[in-house]
Amino acid sequence: MAGAGFQAATLGTGAYARRPGLAARSERALLCLLVLVLLAVSGGLLWVVGLNYEGLTGSAPQKIHPATYLAVLLVGWNALRAGNPVAYAAEAARARPASALFAGVGLTLLVLIAARGGAGLAGSIDTYVLPALVVVLLADRDEMTLKRLETIIHAVMFANAALGLFELVSGQRYFPFRLDGQVFETDTRSAGLQGHPLTNATLTACYVLMLVTGGGTLSPARRVAMIGFQFVALVAFGGRSAAVVALIFSAGYVLVPLHRTLRAGRVPLLAATALVFLVTLIPIGIGGLAATGFFDSLLARFQSDGGSANARIEMFELFGRLSLHDIIVGPDPNVVESLRRINGLEWGIENPIIKNALYHGAFMAAVEVFTCGLFLYEVSRQCRRGLALPMIAFVMLVNTYESLGGKTTLLAKFAVMLLVLYRPWPGGRPTGRP
Repeated sequence: MAGAGFQAATLGTGAYARRPGLAARSERALLCLLVLVLLAVSGGLLWVVGLNYEGLTGSAPQKIHPATYLAVLLVGWNALRAGNPVAYAAEAARARPASALFAGVGLTLLVLIAARGGAGLAGSIDTYVLPALVVVLLADRDEMTLKRLETIIHAVMFANAALGLFELVSGQRYFPFRLDGQVFETDTRSAGLQGHPLTNATLTACYVLMLVTGGGTLSPARRVAMIGFQFVALVAFGGRSAAVVALIFSAGYVLVPLHRTLRAGRVPLLAATALVFLVTLIPIGIGGLAATGFFDSLLARFQSDGGSANARIEMFELFGRLSLHDIIVGPDPNVVESLRRINGLEWGIENPIIKNALYHGAFMAAVEVFTCGLFLYEVSRQCRRGLALPMIAFVMLVNTYESLGGKTTLLAKFAVMLLVLYRPWPGGRPTGRP
């Protein structure tokens, strides 16, 4: 092992991270760029600049997200600065074993898909390897860097919500999800900066819960304003499950301490007055928005889901058409594709666990779920208390559509937001658990 310099470069803190040299400033700037690209650049935006990231055609390098390239570059940079790349990798794996295991599963999945002649090799890189690299890069970062990353998170989520609302009003989607350039014309939900409406709704709902439970360092006034703005944007993104989960969890989190305060008999007069005023305005505001048709698109999703609920039933019937051997170790992916289309599942398999079990086998799916759970637990161990609700919401929402079953940067985004917004308080407070 290469001593103090190696340790500092590995963990991102210490003398190297605080040294006001050009290399340290450049490394910090690249990390900020990585987070900005990760959160703000979707497949729809990449299509606009000429990259077919989400489609089936095009060159292989286009299928990997730019954030992954930046993450690999930064890890390589830190490994070279450590003086011993092998020792750097070993120390990173020791410090973040679940992340290393998760990346290993992603690489194993890549080999498995290639051996079976399946499509979507890049999906295993962006879905599994990128989150692991991000966790290693954010390990024990200094407060200055984390504050800058927090500013980026709030700015991107504000811009994402604003763009989603503008798309709702204008009726035009700027960076929608595309398959080889084709937009699903029947899907009129706002895309924002995240591309896929359900990915957008999931990320927004989790972000709302992070703000509600004290994530980040926004002032109370800005926090309340941002929460309200994000809730309004959730309607534009049309995620039924995300809107319901965010609303119920937020209400429960607020009402429980309010009930305790009322039982104690000590209610600040100013706070009580503000609360009564706010409660009076909420129904008026909701009624006004409903009168203008603001909720029409979300209500339409509840009334008619385009066959989404039926697809969640039909996907289980595919197992009955496979042999026990294929169910355990994985069938020919072309067979699954044919069965999926024959059964009318044009929108895909709307559950990541079921999809992975169908395409990769039940054994590999179980490994993926287990290592993903370890990964999320490891991330939570680096955070302070308060992230239980966002974590539960994330697990619930990713199981309502394909999400982690395909190529996505959603898990990497969620990990970044947790590590930055729930970073331990400066001054050495102990790291909390979810």
